[in-house]
Amino acid sequence: MLRALHHRNYRLFFGGQGISLIGTWLTRVATSWLVYRLTNSAAVLGILGFAGQIPAFLLAPFAGVLVDRWDRHRLLVVTQTLSMVQSFALAVLALTRLIEVWQIIALSIFQGFINAFDMPGRQAFVVEMVENREDLANAIALNSSMFNGARLVGPSVAGVLIASVGEGMCFLLDGFSYLAVIGSLLAMHTKRREIISKGGTMLRGLADGFHFAFGFAPVRAVLLLIALTGLMGIPYVVLMPIFASQVLQGNSHTFGFLMAAAGVGALAGALFLASRKSVRGLGRIIPSMAAAFGVGLILFSLSRTLWLSLALLFVVGLGMMVETASSNTILQTIVDDDKRGRVMSFYTTAFLGMTPFGSLLAGQMASRIGAPLTIMVDGIFILMGAVLFARKLPHIRKMVRPIYVRKGIIPEVATGIQAASHLTGQPKE
Repeated sequence: MLRALHHRNYRLFFGGQGISLIGTWLTRVATSWLVYRLTNSAAVLGILGFAGQIPAFLLAPFAGVLVDRWDRHRLLVVTQTLSMVQSFALAVLALTRLIEVWQIIALSIFQGFINAFDMPGRQAFVVEMVENREDLANAIALNSSMFNGARLVGPSVAGVLIASVGEGMCFLLDGFSYLAVIGSLLAMHTKRREIISKGGTMLRGLADGFHFAFGFAPVRAVLLLIALTGLMGIPYVVLMPIFASQVLQGNSHTFGFLMAAAGVGALAGALFLASRKSVRGLGRIIPSMAAAFGVGLILFSLSRTLWLSLALLFVVGLGMMVETASSNTILQTIVDDDKRGRVMSFYTTAFLGMTPFGSLLAGQMASRIGAPLTIMVDGIFILMGAVLFARKLPHIRKMVRPIYVRKGIIPEVATGIQAASHLTGQPKE
């Protein structure tokens, strides 16, 4: 389960990023609660989510071209440093009690610009930290475990901090947490990567990546399901302050518990993926977990009891994490390295880039029909997407199989080809 940690660079990244992500969750929870406390508006929560993630939709595809052409290690040092500056700016404004909603939204937009480069860069950099490609799937699963372990700890701590010392302390601790990941990046021994995609303009590189991603049915199907998840599924988080305070009649502690429950489910899903030895079978797992995600949202929208809501959010977190991490793993497996940055930028656009539109839509819908009914509608759409993906799965598996054979992921088939080549005296393709 921990075999990717045998690689020194990945071990450094895992430790530093794990600390930093706890701080990131402190800021996420504190930002949502602060905005809702200042405005008491579901619509403004939607606008906040939109502002923080729309830059990823606009810039991530172009950033992907640059990720394929730039040094990914240096890029991450820059993005993490800028993220630290953003968190300290929030802390100063909050602790001096000068903070206003427009400032929070402006700094969220700034962070969104950073994420547009950081997300595809970080995803593509994993393959450089893990020299043995057989450990790549495990590294991706451990990344998800790290993210959701932080998601478990961060919201719980944030709930306590917000109630005791206010949101500003969450922002301050997040700023200091970036020192861990920056230090880990600087401590790495990295080899200079050969830049394959040197020629052509950025638009040409973008067009080539787009043609590959959406011209190859397996990649297209995965990206479309992730886009639906980003649009209709992930924005449920935006409405959690409303469920905590109005639907369940709680406070910031309740909010932290709700977020942590989804984090526990997501962590369980990530550990499940980390325990798997191969990417084989992930195609079947994706639609089943997407269906669990959708059904969990539908039932959560109907719950008015805290313990039941926590249990259902466990299912929601589990389904969402296994679906998205499995999709990430398959994309990283079947794509060639010279297109990796661009394909992962499309993944970022689908996952994070669609989320702002979903956040805006969720906020507007909740202000008109209420948060519970909004979540129910979202869950129905996710369930429909899972059914459509499942219907396309046989065709997808047929197209992916030759890639798995070529990369030796299906060993008995690869062995059979090698044996046949040896007997006939013909070279293996």
